[in-house]
Amino acid sequence: MMLAVFAFLALAFLLDFLGRSGPALICLAASLVLTLWLFAWEIYSPEYGFRMPWLQVELEQRPLLAGGA
Repeated sequence: MMLAVFAFLALAFLLDFLGRSGPALICLAASLVLTLWLFAWEIYSPEYGFRMPWLQVELEQRPLLAGGA
């Protein structure tokens, strides 16, 4: 899917370079839509959605020390 996002984005840049701004904007919008769809699919995936190990915010349970240190 990332390949499709990259292909639409590259096509948008190429079309803009060739002076065809209308189709370039359409390809750019398609790239944005595909990016948002891919992000939503990754987040709501039943296999690993909402599991982002780099964003774990759980508090660690530490036993209290009796010595007061």
